[in-house]
Amino acid sequence: MIDSYLFLGIALILLSTKAFSILFKRVHLPQVVGALAAGILLGPALFNVIQPSEAFSVLAELGVIFLLFSAGMETDFKQLRNSLKSSLLISALGVAAALGGGFAIASLFGKPPFESFLIGVIIASMSTSVTVEALQEIGKLKTKTGTAILGASLFDDIFVIVILAVVMGAGTNDVSIASIAMIMVRIALFFVVAILTGFGVNKLFNLMHKRIGSKGRFSIFALAYCFFMAFLAEQFGLADIIGAYIAGIAFCNTKCAEALETNTRTLSYMLFTPIFLANIGLQASFAGLTGSMILFTALFAVVAILSKVLGCGLGAKICKFTNKESLQVGTGMIARGEVSFIVVNKAIIAGFLGVQLFPSVIAVVLITVLIAPMLLKWAYADRRAAQSPFADNMH
Repeated sequence: MIDSYLFLGIALILLSTKAFSILFKRVHLPQVVGALAAGILLGPALFNVIQPSEAFSVLAELGVIFLLFSAGMETDFKQLRNSLKSSLLISALGVAAALGGGFAIASLFGKPPFESFLIGVIIASMSTSVTVEALQEIGKLKTKTGTAILGASLFDDIFVIVILAVVMGAGTNDVSIASIAMIMVRIALFFVVAILTGFGVNKLFNLMHKRIGSKGRFSIFALAYCFFMAFLAEQFGLADIIGAYIAGIAFCNTKCAEALETNTRTLSYMLFTPIFLANIGLQASFAGLTGSMILFTALFAVVAILSKVLGCGLGAKICKFTNKESLQVGTGMIARGEVSFIVVNKAIIAGFLGVQLFPSVIAVVLITVLIAPMLLKWAYADRRAAQSPFADNMH
């Protein structure tokens, strides 16, 4: 039986996230930050009105799926195809910088090499969902840089999944060339299946649209395909959001893409996206943070931010992006999220990291998801109109 307080929690989340989004918009801050702030306010970190629960986590995960599916449908497929090489380099340099920075900070605090490397892995991958929400809000998702960020986010997840598997295997003396090869084969097989099914679904929906026009039932079929691909991605060892995003790409240039995207976004924005954003804030709890851990967390957050700005920005610059575009790409890769939690959770369960690290990871995730939308808004702004990410609030 469902706890009736879940319904009260949903009501409070919907009202508070909307109220804070409106408030933040009026003071020229991204609305997504308002929704995150609402979660922090309602959760254990402040007033403790709503406790994190499995039910909220499930609803939040659905919110992530909807966000990435919608982003896939908004993607310019031609632009994505043209930016794959640059996205690969952007991701590779960003991941390398994060790994190196995390390793250096952990070593500075006396952590052994293996543990230090794992701490680097925690901040190696970005949170695609938060960045998608922020880019959609400022209308930059379909731009050259927006497409490059989304492409790089796919490679981020792949790199981190492979690195994590290798590192965890090394920690248990269960790593070999054969095991690494199997991981790569599974990933390759998933993309083969995704391409073949995506091509078939694309042709089928165009044919259906030609014969019977745009129908509401199309959205149901499209969502079914989205969840199937999310399931399939997990079966092949990838994150479910990769499957959702690729499912969206399958519909991006169909005749019914606009109607599908509108229906999906309506459902998402009315329920699932607010819960997803608020749920990040609900996880905030800083109990047990000592003075030394607070210093470590602060430096860890700085490294998490700078590693992506500099590493990904350098990758964009090498790929002939302008200075402004390179800054946009770098800031677009800052936010951390679900993958960081997955990495630290697996490492703690395996006994490679202590549970006392978890509050630091939560704090770093919160700091990056709060600051990333503000920096993105600044990076895409006209320099003559805004001199800093917080310039709007100085008037």
